[in-house]
Amino acid sequence: MTISVTRVPTLSASRYLQQLAKHWSHKMEVVFTLEEGTITFPNGSRLEMRAASETLDIVLHVPEDGDTARMREVVSSHLDRFAFREAPLTFDWRDG
Repeated sequence: MTISVTRVPTLSASRYLQQLAKHWSHKMEVVFTLEEGTITFPNGSRLEMRAASETLDIVLHVPEDGDTARMREVVSSHLDRFAFREAPLTFDWRDG
């Protein structure tokens, strides 16, 4: 499993977490609260999010045979879509 992490600066972390979770809940396994969310993708990847007061902390798990760059882009582009008022958000992806 490849792990990627990023801390996205935003004052709307909880709102974006909830929007993304609700958006993907009709296609994927999703569990979320106001502060935390986990989304399990059909390809075996898993997205974990935690909303803080000034950041959205993200951990992305991608299977070894998966396309990590593509999954990072999927997550980033969807969050940017919900954050259109302040997009583009800053995603400084690092290997975890």
